[in-house]
Order: sequence, then structure tokens, then C-alpha cells
Amino acid sequence: MGSADGILVLGIGNILWADEGFGVRVVEALDRDFALPEGVRVMDGGTQGLYLLPHIENLDALIIVDAIDYGLAPGSFRTLRGADVPAFLGAHKMSLHQTGFQDVLATAQLMDRCPRDLVLIGVQPAVLDDYGGGLTDVVAARVQEAVDAVLAELRDRHGIEARRRDEAGSGLIDPRLSRDAYESGRPSAEAACRVGDPRVLGLGC
Repeated sequence: MGSADGILVLGIGNILWADEGFGVRVVEALDRDFALPEGVRVMDGGTQGLYLLPHIENLDALIIVDAIDYGLAPGSFRTLRGADVPAFLGAHKMSLHQTGFQDVLATAQLMDRCPRDLVLIGVQPAVLDDYGGGLTDVVAARVQEAVDAVLAELRDRHGIEARRRDEAGSGLIDPRLSRDAYESGRPSAEAACRVGDPRVLGLGC
């Protein structure tokens, strides 16, 4: 079994915006079901932008999981490597102040601290603009496939075997924000007023 030093599995995205939360939900499932050897970290990167820079500097390998606009049919699943990765990251920003992750990688490159091995595991989202929404069915169906892809990367490229947990892991995601709790507790669109302010949008709430 190879060395696990300096490997990070990073899920990025925003669980409040439907399929934008795909990367976070994948690392949640990975951490829940599998234990990884010392030196392999699993992280919910959320939308922290440049705050993630210290976590990716000089890694042996960075495996990113995210919802990616490939321009393909919703639910399409692709894995990219190396120089192909930055062009696809961060194209969709949920707010004007949010830093795309390609900016994080560009900063690491300018500092000559880029991860040595870079992989992006992504799915084409179906819906992004549903505030308070969970994963759509077509994207949710890809969560386990993405977990399996991460495990295959660790095994085939780094010689690292994950161990299935006897009991579900915890700690990566606040239990109140776990996928099951978040999606099952979602109020109706009317109760949550997700449609918008009718004074601005001319729509009913």
C-alpha cells in the first residue's frame, strides 16, 4: 500500500442551492461509509474560496468533487485531470463575492505551491437556482458513482485502500445539515418564500 501523505479529497459547493451541493454531499457520503488511512483527508470546502488555499498548498494529490457545467445533459459524469481541471471550475457563482475555485488554484500556481496531482470528479447539474433545494433525482443518482470514483483514484493511482466503516462516521457535516435531515425537513416553496419578493420580481410568494 502506497503512502497517503498529502492527499486531500475536497467537496466544494453550496448545499443551499440544489445541485450546487453535489460535491459536499459526495464527501459526506464518503466520510460516512469509509475510513481512510492517516494522511488522506476528506474536507467539506463549501464556498470558502481563497480560505481554502492553505489546505491545498503542496499536496501530493488533490481530488476535487463538484457540480460542473460541462455543457452536457444533466447528470452527465466526467473525471478530468491536470491542466484540464481549472477551465471547468467556478464557472457558476452563487453570489458576486464568491471566489471561484479556479482562482484558488491560480493563486497556488503563482506561489509555486500547486498540488502535484490534480483530479476533478464532476457531474452536470440539472438545477442550481432553487434556494433551499436538495439534489435533483438525476444528480443524486450520481453520488455513489462519485464516491466510487474517489475510491478508485485512491486505489489505482496511489495504492490506498479505504476501509468500510462498521458504524457510520460523523463529524464532517453538522447532523442538522446532513443530506437526510436537510432534504426531509425542507418546507414548501410557499412556506419558505423561495420564489422571491413580489414587489421586485412581480411573482407570488
